[in-house]
Amino acid sequence: MENKYSLTEFLAMVFRGTLIGFGFILPGISGGVLCVIFGIYKPIMEFLANPFRKFKTHVPKLLPVFIGLAIGAVGIGKALSVALELYPAQCVCIFVGLIVGMIPSLYKEAGEQGRNKNSFVAMGTGFVLILALLIGLMAFSASITPNFGWDMFIGFCLALSVIAPGMSSSTFLMPMGLYDVMADAIGNLDIMVLIPIGIGGLVTVLLFAKLMDVLLKKYYSVTFHAITGVVIAATAMTIPSAAMGKDQVNFLASTGMIITNVLLLVVGVVAGVLLEKFNSKFTKE
Repeated sequence: MENKYSLTEFLAMVFRGTLIGFGFILPGISGGVLCVIFGIYKPIMEFLANPFRKFKTHVPKLLPVFIGLAIGAVGIGKALSVALELYPAQCVCIFVGLIVGMIPSLYKEAGEQGRNKNSFVAMGTGFVLILALLIGLMAFSASITPNFGWDMFIGFCLALSVIAPGMSSSTFLMPMGLYDVMADAIGNLDIMVLIPIGIGGLVTVLLFAKLMDVLLKKYYSVTFHAITGVVIAATAMTIPSAAMGKDQVNFLASTGMIITNVLLLVVGVVAGVLLEKFNSKFTKE
């Protein structure tokens, strides 16, 4: 990535940042996965691992991404909150389709430095562990009363979704009844909730960003294949989590809804493929 962009490249970076902003609050999408797919995950991790040393070199080239992220997460947060309230099943289906359409690109990225037996073992392990974790969350989820501690947990999930691509924050928060708290706080700029969310996110970055940066430098293939397994498991469990979670979204209310949801899944897949083609026109770092 270069520090200077043409107007077209600048707007393209802002657009990518907007989609990443969506990834923070849309069910089934990980902001970290979109960072990987758009080729900006590595510089973001380098910056988070060494923010003071990398400030001058990385902030200028990542600025349009940050602008887009703010637009996606804050500017459109309220509209998405309303859409999810009115059409929860339809929104979840199109979001899941979007990630499915991008998984081939993620798998390609994982094999950038080759694959071996350990790579596939890591992918299988990541898949099984996250699948078991999400099933456990669904099986033992209880009603949670939001407070300062749980708001910090939301920040932990948001930061983890960037540091560890595939760890979609919404996938973990939906079964616990905390997703709506996050979406409403971002959409309405609720400072009393956003402050503990920010604290939780900052603590998570300080604890884990350096570790992930080291893993990617020393064990790139194994780490990325594990991430791929995590993405597949998290995506597979998004619809069951929504159907069995606190809000219990009904995907099978009628024949018309079933057909609509299937079509939206397909639309999401096609959109994911088109986004990857759009991204391939620009040079990755």
